[in-house]
Amino acid sequence: MNYIATLREQVQGMATGFVAALPNLAIALIVLVLTWIIARFAAKIADMLVGRTEIRPSLKALIDTLVRLGIWLMGIMIAAIVVMPGLTPATLFAGLGIGAVAIGFAFQDIFENFLAGVLIMLREKMRIGDVIECEGITGKVEKITLRETHVRRLSGELTIVPNSMIFKNPVEILTDELRRRHEVVVGVSYDTDLDHAADVIRRAVERVEGIEPDKGLDVFAQEFNSSSVDFLVRWWAGSTPRDGWESKDKVVRAIKAGLDAAEIEIPFPYVTHTFKERVPLGPSGDSED
Repeated sequence: MNYIATLREQVQGMATGFVAALPNLAIALIVLVLTWIIARFAAKIADMLVGRTEIRPSLKALIDTLVRLGIWLMGIMIAAIVVMPGLTPATLFAGLGIGAVAIGFAFQDIFENFLAGVLIMLREKMRIGDVIECEGITGKVEKITLRETHVRRLSGELTIVPNSMIFKNPVEILTDELRRRHEVVVGVSYDTDLDHAADVIRRAVERVEGIEPDKGLDVFAQEFNSSSVDFLVRWWAGSTPRDGWESKDKVVRAIKAGLDAAEIEIPFPYVTHTFKERVPLGPSGDSED
């Protein structure tokens, strides 16, 4: 058996098949180039149409991605059928289904984050610019992609959070409304008239600039502490963390000034000290019982 002749025939057959497939490959390449051009123009048209609406930026990005993805899938399917004429849409879809299952198991986390990103973008809540708190991460949402969410922490660091984490766990949106309730605890001595103290605290907080007493101002006698009777003071102010810090600073200063002016004592907590009895030492340096 002439192995060299057999190999030569195989190579010649492959070369002949490649030359015969060149026109189909050229057509498939043209189809892919046209797909790229159509996808770009379709994305621009989608941006123009969506730009006239009030859809959130993250949802606009999702629509843009889906338009591009749909056009590219159609273009790749047409190119594959051109290169392999025996391939039909039915067999192609069947192959894609089996392949999708295999790829889904292999890249489960990636697809999980992708689907979570789509659902997050479709939500009405959690917009770009909101301050959120999730699983110990507190910061401002800067970007939402199909796989991850970029959160800028209050201390300046950027945290990239997988979308599945945000979708599966409770998320507190601190800036969902322009105003939210803040609170502070203040204690007065036991010999204080509590009604008078509550009135002094209320009048002091009402004079603070930036709070909204119309939405409600609460001064509750909360509990008997070790050295004081504690009041829980609650008020409404801006919802951002800085608004909360600034309003709490003003409220604490105002309450301290008001209580001082009314000569109401804010007591120190009692500290209990334990003293050990000294035992005289014996001649050898040991303690005598």
